[in-house]
Amino acid sequence: MGISTAILVTGALHLAQSVLAPVAFALFIIALVWPLQVRLEAKMPPLVAMVLTLIVTVIAVFALGYLVVWGFSHVVHWLLANVARFQALYAEASEFLEGHGIYTAGALSDALNASALIRLSQNLAGRLNGMIGFAVVTLIFVMLGLLEVRVIAAKLVAERGEGGRCFIAGCTETAAKFRTYMGVRTVMSLITGVAVWAFTAWLGLELALAFGAIAFALNYVPFLGPLVATLLPTFFTLAQFGSWRLAIVVLVAMNVIQFFTGSYIEPRVAGRAVSVSPFLVLLSVFFWAFLWGIPGAFIGVPVVIALLTLCEQSDSARWVSHLLSGREKA
Repeated sequence: MGISTAILVTGALHLAQSVLAPVAFALFIIALVWPLQVRLEAKMPPLVAMVLTLIVTVIAVFALGYLVVWGFSHVVHWLLANVARFQALYAEASEFLEGHGIYTAGALSDALNASALIRLSQNLAGRLNGMIGFAVVTLIFVMLGLLEVRVIAAKLVAERGEGGRCFIAGCTETAAKFRTYMGVRTVMSLITGVAVWAFTAWLGLELALAFGAIAFALNYVPFLGPLVATLLPTFFTLAQFGSWRLAIVVLVAMNVIQFFTGSYIEPRVAGRAVSVSPFLVLLSVFFWAFLWGIPGAFIGVPVVIALLTLCEQSDSARWVSHLLSGREKA
């Protein structure tokens, strides 16, 4: 029954993506911006405070989205202008492999042409339109949610008593962890972006600034984002300089940067506040990416943080939080 229930719940989450994903993101955003809303409400009417909070939120989201679009638009433009380089690299690699008895399929050569790259850019444009619609729906939920937070909290205390207070305490602690998580992630993303830009600019890559912007924005998506931000400069180094050795150097350097910021500095800065097992982080990223795509990959870790924090509030479920916290001691 447990396995059947898990399968049914997973299927329901996938089928209800268009509704549940914006709601999940809206709750996450409300948790992040609620302190701003409270400060503004102390100086002005709640409706005006909500509008100003939404404006700040839209500016932040737009700035992050603009970085992604700007960076990848430069990458696609460079690809279209340098298709011949990639075709030459493919021919060289094919010749090398065939000389060692490994024969490559012709499908790859068909993929390395202008029409295929144009289809890719059109596909990306379609996904961008979908993301814009997703953002609009999410902001509507955020707007309505900001106006009802106090009302829902009062009703929980009035109708559920101590249980309601425990739930509110768990939500408050979860929101604090969300803000810590995003604060640390933003600082680490900034460090990563600057490091990638500085290294690629020193190396002489043509899209150094774009690679830095992409590394900064994609670092918000654990594992998958840094992977893309690492592979892009590597392939473009190979295409621009035609040197496998230099491409390997770039690959190693990108991994060193990502490891230093994501696996060394970030855990020490975040500390116990958002401690989650690395295995659980990887599982959550891939699981939610499977369910909801790119939005799921982003929201996966916050969902796990929320679930573990709520488990911490319950005596019967506290062991789950301790088991999956990634800490040696509770």
